[in-house]
Amino acid sequence: MNKIIFHIDVNSAFLSWDAVDRLNHGEKIDLRKIPSIVGGNPINRHGIVLAKSIPAKKYGIKTAQTLVEAYRLCPNLVSVPPRYHIYTKASRAMMKLLREYSPNIEIYSIDECFLDYTNMKKLFASPIEAAYMIKKRLYDELGFTVNVGVSSNKILAKMASDFLKPDRVHTLFIDEIEEKMWPLDVSKLFMAGRSSVKKLRKYGINTIGELAKSDLSFLKHILKSHGELIYNFANGIDDSKVGDLKYSLIKSIGNSTTISYDVTSEEDAYKYLLSLSESVGMRLRAVEKRAKVVVITIKTNEFIVSQKQKKLFETIVSTNEIYREAKRLFDLLWDKKPIRLLGVRVVTTEKEPFKQLSFFENKKEIKLEKLDNTLDELREKYGKDIILRATFLRGKVKPITGGVSSEDDYPKMRSQL
Repeated sequence: MNKIIFHIDVNSAFLSWDAVDRLNHGEKIDLRKIPSIVGGNPINRHGIVLAKSIPAKKYGIKTAQTLVEAYRLCPNLVSVPPRYHIYTKASRAMMKLLREYSPNIEIYSIDECFLDYTNMKKLFASPIEAAYMIKKRLYDELGFTVNVGVSSNKILAKMASDFLKPDRVHTLFIDEIEEKMWPLDVSKLFMAGRSSVKKLRKYGINTIGELAKSDLSFLKHILKSHGELIYNFANGIDDSKVGDLKYSLIKSIGNSTTISYDVTSEEDAYKYLLSLSESVGMRLRAVEKRAKVVVITIKTNEFIVSQKQKKLFETIVSTNEIYREAKRLFDLLWDKKPIRLLGVRVVTTEKEPFKQLSFFENKKEIKLEKLDNTLDELREKYGKDIILRATFLRGKVKPITGGVSSEDDYPKMRSQL
């Protein structure tokens, strides 16, 4: 049976999800129809652009720009801060709907996934019909648009979904790559990073087609094993299965906060670490990943930055476990100098079908994971403030729900991020 793979990618995800939520709560203006962005702090204009509307794009606003640069290009720009609990809720709703069509889904990032259509053939007249049906249901029931790429493997399906946007279905089968993919600039090829593209251009390789027709031994000479990988992709060769995460976009998930005062007490620092761990844990669970490394960042009031990380013996996913490791790292790293920024980040790995328990391990951690999942669902349904930890009820440290993600979260900063 020939494989049919869909790649489903939300158009301007963070901004679309924010717009839909605001419209559902009575706002009259659709952020998608005006020059607008999601990112940073709109009051002091700190941070970067995480998502932009199509009207904002016409002003030359790009993802990863600073808010200062964005406002310079468009003084009337509307900016809203990121609300990750809203995005998590929308992502979960999308994945739930898609699982009605196929249980074989690979969550590739919070706003995109692969779906194996192969066993759905008898349900629809064609894969194109199925793709349009899925796209329509997502819009009718959840309020946002997606692009759907259709092909015989994951790499071509992903390349197809990046064609003309928004709200489109595109095919890219093997017999179509010469016409549809080869004329594209080599930088458009998935996994062709900046340094690789720079080397390729040095040798006159400027399009995907020129890469596909290059000598493989030469590519391996200048790019090592990565040369063979992108050579295969340029020729539409990819034997990875849906669920194989070796090319996963999400390498790490992180959150940091710049604090309005100098933190000098362990008590306040621990509260910030707990709040950051809660935010990171919720996003980790939303994309069905686990953490294999925990990293903390400290910036002092003298702007001295230090980091410490720990590779874990076993992967973790609960807020409690992330906080426990972050706290241990903090105790080893902090030199008692006043703190202005704290960050918690985890390096991700695929979700395990089960967690290996040691003979001595307390089953409390499994119960905590289940509790976290319940809390996530309640916050997504009723809002982030429906349940708060007692430690945040008093004092000046409050739960953190936004913050700037680690640049590793979404390294390509595609059109929506």
